[in-house]
Amino acid sequence: MPRRPARPRRTSCGVLVSDGALLLLGHAARSVLWDIPKGVAEAGEAFAEAAARELREETGLRVEREALIDLGVHRYLPGKDLAVFAWRVPAMPELDALRCTSRIPLPGGGWVPEFDRFAILPWDEAMGRVGKNMARVLGELRAARGWPFGG
Repeated sequence: MPRRPARPRRTSCGVLVSDGALLLLGHAARSVLWDIPKGVAEAGEAFAEAAARELREETGLRVEREALIDLGVHRYLPGKDLAVFAWRVPAMPELDALRCTSRIPLPGGGWVPEFDRFAILPWDEAMGRVGKNMARVLGELRAARGWPFGG
């Protein structure tokens, strides 16, 4: 039987917003999980540009591409990779100032924000709130040489 051609892998691009001790997470609407700001790169969009765009859409935070530290592309989900960027901030943002303008459809009609609330958490607590694949990628990054946020 002939093999079907493999589907091309998509790449989601995300930003770790951290002062070193704490990490910004958004609560995914209609889910128990929390996540980093991230989303799929559009055709022809550079990964750093996609990560900065997703950060802006999902939190309202604006970062210059040059301020992003490229942490590489990692296997994430079946059919999807994750390009991770770090943004080391001198102070964590105020939670009340964060706004998600990106929307997802509801099954019965209507729309809700992708993130319905935000948290700023110590790394170990944040790792326990994200999905298993995100926790795996973050764990690998934290153990790697060149980790930009220290121990």
